[in-house]
Amino acid sequence: MGARSERPAHRGRLPGRLTYIARRAYRYAPVIVDSYDVVYNRMRTDDVAFYTDLAMHARGQVLELGCGTGRILIKSAGAGATITGLDVSALMLDACRRKVAALPPEIAVRITLIEDDMTSFDLGRTFALVTIPFRAFSHLIMVEEQLACLQRVHRHLDVDGELVFDVFQPRVESLIDPHAADEVEDTPESPLPGGGTVRRTARRTAIDQTDQLIQVEFGYYVKDENGNVERLSETFPFRYYYRYELEHLLARAGFKVAALYGWYDKSPLSGTPRDMIFVARKA
Repeated sequence: MGARSERPAHRGRLPGRLTYIARRAYRYAPVIVDSYDVVYNRMRTDDVAFYTDLAMHARGQVLELGCGTGRILIKSAGAGATITGLDVSALMLDACRRKVAALPPEIAVRITLIEDDMTSFDLGRTFALVTIPFRAFSHLIMVEEQLACLQRVHRHLDVDGELVFDVFQPRVESLIDPHAADEVEDTPESPLPGGGTVRRTARRTAIDQTDQLIQVEFGYYVKDENGNVERLSETFPFRYYYRYELEHLLARAGFKVAALYGWYDKSPLSGTPRDMIFVARKA
């Protein structure tokens, strides 16, 4: 049994480049999309346990914005959550659907997938928990986009529901580090699901401290079964935030901060920056 798919109603979209980042990313599909789980199943695990626990204990249905290939969503459904995943990338959702199709029917039936934009979705129902995992909020470059997303979440949240999302906590020294432009391997050569291997590198190609943007480049070295190597690159701007900036954004959208963590073990924010994890409720 596969995941249910819905075609939501749309209200007016904001002008400009709301889906520019997502449409530009994954343009070398299916290789980059297929590489996603290879990279992040190895690199990130703490956030999966954190969000799965939240979903498992939610007092109602869960909405995950930026669900991608289902790295967190599928674990959440397996833990008992009824969950809707929303993503603007059809290619990422296709990868997620293939995984859901292989699940036991009693788990797959709890999953609904929707292709839509997190700044303009209108699902016609509310949720006990809305999550925006793995820094997806940093793909929203303009303040108008950020507020639009938060306002949409507010409309889709139960009266006593919670919004939980994470962003990385910037380190001043890393923002001015000239070596950040160096290409560094973050994923060693690893097998791809369809055959061949991929090795990934990362580097910062530019930084704009006025607009708080980092230009990120991922290099994918894809080797086919004959040993031929092709390098593909994925480049996109990534917004970094500061704590009180986000607190003000949340307040403008009608939220109050209920908790703030510095890592997925719920440890407090500290002088050693890692991630900032916000738990917010309706004000």
